[in-house]
Order: sequence, then structure tokens, then C-alpha cells
Amino acid sequence: MDTPDDPVVRLESELGLLLRRARASAERLARSVHPDLEPSAYPLLARIEREPDVRASELAEHIGVGRGTMSRQLGRMEQIGLIERRPDPDDSRGQLIRVTPEGGRRVEAAREARWAYLGRVLESWSPQERELLADQMHRLNDSMTANPPRPAAPGV
Repeated sequence: MDTPDDPVVRLESELGLLLRRARASAERLARSVHPDLEPSAYPLLARIEREPDVRASELAEHIGVGRGTMSRQLGRMEQIGLIERRPDPDDSRGQLIRVTPEGGRRVEAAREARWAYLGRVLESWSPQERELLADQMHRLNDSMTANPPRPAAPGV
């Protein structure tokens, strides 16, 4: 039986709290980029900014959403002037996506504000503790990517 001393139970609890806090701040972050940007679209926009000329199918696969959801989010970001699409020279059916100059400026301002916030939060942590946290978070994300959740069995 799992107990509160079980590291997996503790991790699940801490991740749950972290995710709730992240969701709460996601709306503020998205609104700081553009008042009409959906909170779930900010990570997508940041990814496009880091990897210009990306295809929608690559984004959908990376984020783990369907093509319909991806198309809707990209359409909204294009409508509010944060991204632009251009034909893919290697695939006449495809499009390459990149942030607009204004979208890039807004993403950079939001990123700098987030870094400043995290710097304040981790101010009392040593450089080694910060490095260890970053390494372990990366390792956890890699493990989660390699082992996606499976649907629960009926009745569970």
C-alpha cells in the first residue's frame, strides 16, 4: 500500500500542485503576450519562435494534440498577428510556420519576465541545486515521453 513516505506518492502530489499553479499562471502569461491568446497556445507559440519554419503536423505531434485542434490554434494566432504561414518549397501541400516580428517581440518579453520570476523563486538555491533540478526535470520529461500514459482499464 502506498504511503505519504513513498517517493512516487510524494512526486505525484508535488507534480499535481505544480501543474495547478502552472495552469493558474498560464492565462496571465498568455494574456501578457496578447489579450486574445489562449493559455494552451503559448507553449505552441514559444516552440514556433524557437523553431521557425516548422510544419503544423510536427507541432501537433510534439504537443500531443490532433490536427483539428492544431489548425484552430494556428488560425487564431495568425488572425491576431503572432504567426505567419508560407508555402513549403519541398511539399506543395504543406505550409511552414514562423512567428511574425511582433509575435517574436511579445514572446521574448514574456520569456524574460518568466526567467526573472524563476530567478526570484530560486534565489536561495545554490547553482548546483538549480542545475540538479533542471537535469532531473529534463530526465522526467524524457521518461514521460518514452512512456506515455495508457488509458485506464474499464472500472478503474
